[in-house]
Amino acid sequence: MLTAYVVVAVVTIVANTFSGVAAIAHLKAILPAMARAGVPESWLTFPVGTLKVAGAAGLLLGLVGVPLVGAAAAIGLVLYFVCAIYTHLLAGDFSAQFGLAIGFLGLAVASLVLGLAA
Repeated sequence: MLTAYVVVAVVTIVANTFSGVAAIAHLKAILPAMARAGVPESWLTFPVGTLKVAGAAGLLLGLVGVPLVGAAAAIGLVLYFVCAIYTHLLAGDFSAQFGLAIGFLGLAVASLVLGLAA
């Protein structure tokens, strides 16, 4: 169980770090997708990018010996991606980014469940 947790947590950390940094940097490739979902460009640094990077950092802390921080970070990411999916639904955006939000939610849920079980 511990190995599964480490693998899933590392994938979740890498994915959220990449996605968060892309948002903070206002990467041109993500701007149309954010606009389709109704997310203003001014939100890319905070809350979008900052919360993803903070969640990844919290998961990393959970891996290196602070399990309560890891669990809190996983809960935060679950809540974040539930809201992201809701935002896509409200905007009627069923693009690839909607699918990515579902995948990111799955990673966050798996990190939480496996972290609690480890």
